[in-house]
Amino acid sequence: MGKLSFLSMGMILFLCCCSAVAAVRTVPTGQGYSKYKDPSQPVYTRIRDLMQRMTLQEKIGQMTQIDHASVTPEILRDYSIGSVLSGGGSVPFPKAKARDWMDMVNSYQNGSLSSRLGIPIIYGIDAVHGHNNVYQATIFPHNVGLGATRDPDLVKRIGAATAREVRATGINYVFAPCIAVCRDPRWGRCYESYSEDPSVVQSMTSIIPGLQGELPAGGRKGVPYLGGNDKVLACAKHYVGDGGTTRGINENNTVADWHELLSIHMPGYYKAIIEGVSTIMVSYSSWNGVKMHANRFLVTDFLKNIMNFRGFVISDWAGIDKITTPAGANYTFSVQMGIGAGIDMVMVPFNHTVFIDTLTRLVKADVIPMSRIDDAVERILRVKFMMGLFENPLGDETFLSHLGSQEHRDLAREAVRKSLVLLKNGHEADPPVLPLAKNAPKILVAGTHANNLGYQCGGWTITWQGGSGNNLTSGTTILGAISKAVDLDTEVVFSENPDLDFVRSHNFSYAIVVVGELPYAETAGDSTNLTLAEPGGDIIEKVCGAVKCVVVVVSGRPVTIEPRVAQMDALVAAWLPGSQGEGVADVLFGDYGFTGKLPRTWFKTVDQLPMNVGDPHYDPLFPFGFGLTTEPTGVQ
Repeated sequence: MGKLSFLSMGMILFLCCCSAVAAVRTVPTGQGYSKYKDPSQPVYTRIRDLMQRMTLQEKIGQMTQIDHASVTPEILRDYSIGSVLSGGGSVPFPKAKARDWMDMVNSYQNGSLSSRLGIPIIYGIDAVHGHNNVYQATIFPHNVGLGATRDPDLVKRIGAATAREVRATGINYVFAPCIAVCRDPRWGRCYESYSEDPSVVQSMTSIIPGLQGELPAGGRKGVPYLGGNDKVLACAKHYVGDGGTTRGINENNTVADWHELLSIHMPGYYKAIIEGVSTIMVSYSSWNGVKMHANRFLVTDFLKNIMNFRGFVISDWAGIDKITTPAGANYTFSVQMGIGAGIDMVMVPFNHTVFIDTLTRLVKADVIPMSRIDDAVERILRVKFMMGLFENPLGDETFLSHLGSQEHRDLAREAVRKSLVLLKNGHEADPPVLPLAKNAPKILVAGTHANNLGYQCGGWTITWQGGSGNNLTSGTTILGAISKAVDLDTEVVFSENPDLDFVRSHNFSYAIVVVGELPYAETAGDSTNLTLAEPGGDIIEKVCGAVKCVVVVVSGRPVTIEPRVAQMDALVAAWLPGSQGEGVADVLFGDYGFTGKLPRTWFKTVDQLPMNVGDPHYDPLFPFGFGLTTEPTGVQ
């Protein structure tokens, strides 16, 4: 062998040093190195490395979501469960504070981290108008009211505020937004829809970057995204056509041709995917007789393959059970059809062992191919790695103070005043009634909904169906807001249901009558007559027949108000305003003007339904987009 020159020796030493440095960079020292735990590795590398290590049971565990009422840290550890949720009213204990929630979620997370592979859970919750399951959280107006604002930037800011409040409880995933296009107000979920108009619904997907963060410039469209530890995963729901069911019956059949499905019910999903929504929830409803939870064409072929959705698809609460009638009649068939359709994560939510065992048998019997399981798990892990869950699995205590913060309550108040729609303001020959004078000597406030925080928040507030009274959570009733808004010398008299003699004998300057619907959610809200809760109509008749009156309707949808409109001097649609009743007083008394526009057609009689803008023979009481305006008085 010939002698090496000094130059050659130097080159060899240089290359050896470079190789050593490269080795240090790519293969960290220490025992037990796993690529999937290394945040410097590309996401696809981490997914591949982790999936190669997983057993079939661990993969199916990742596809399972259990309600908190049925879970323990040990279950999460032993079954490698992928997600936990709190359904409506599923709380650590009544009136639990942010710290209590965070402690509970962290205890579950620690259970997951102690599993063989240490895969952290995603914790989900229905934060559909603020962090509405949690005591003392800010309760924003329901979506129907936000649709009336026509303000996508406001909705985006509400998304960001909601994300901070959710993070205050250690939770990282919300089942929102609902981007249903409600085509019939008889549907009990109509208030969860922004509008009957798909273009309005599509514009309100701005809440997604509010919840998840803005996609970075040049970022890939359609790929799940989370912009920081003050953001949460979003879930567009309910895919697809849930707002178009026959007669508005919840979970019923949507009869529509392909063009109608694409033009009415699908636009919100196009936009949501472009904005990086991380998950999509499947609807209980059917399309032309085929259950959406079993619809492989729409879930796999169209959503995943044609629209190129890269996040994961989740079922609704026990959604696969409802593939059969009655629900659960053939659970093996339901699991086969649901997973085969393309559902990646199943909200079980209670009997996780039955689901896991059933799916395991189907895979081992080659009824469901392993490729379908791997597709589901890859999507779930993509979201978990993308959101930095492996690096930051536990709740961040710095967010505790954000729950119900004054900044968020001020934002909710802004949303309330922008959501109100003025439908009538004085009789034709008379001057406008609104804005009202703050310095009137004596005013009457009446009605079932004037002094009831539960009623003004509606369903999905603390509990699934909502509740009644002023101890449900923290906030300001409409009565309380009126009392604070008027002059100190003005006497405010409240009588929920005054008799006619009482009204006539007190020489009131004017009356504000607040009536509406009782709280409800989902099927419990399906209605064939859409009437005001009793004795709302009688209160309007007695009060408005004796004194100048402003009627404020608190409801999740248009309701039957004829033939009483002629008796009213002014009429306001307040929808379900939430915890900050001050927003109602802000516009009644002229600190701000009315600007809201109807997100839905207001019918004359229920016999006209369904009736939507653009329909033949369109003959509403108040048309879609209607809304009178007022100018602020300048004294704020």
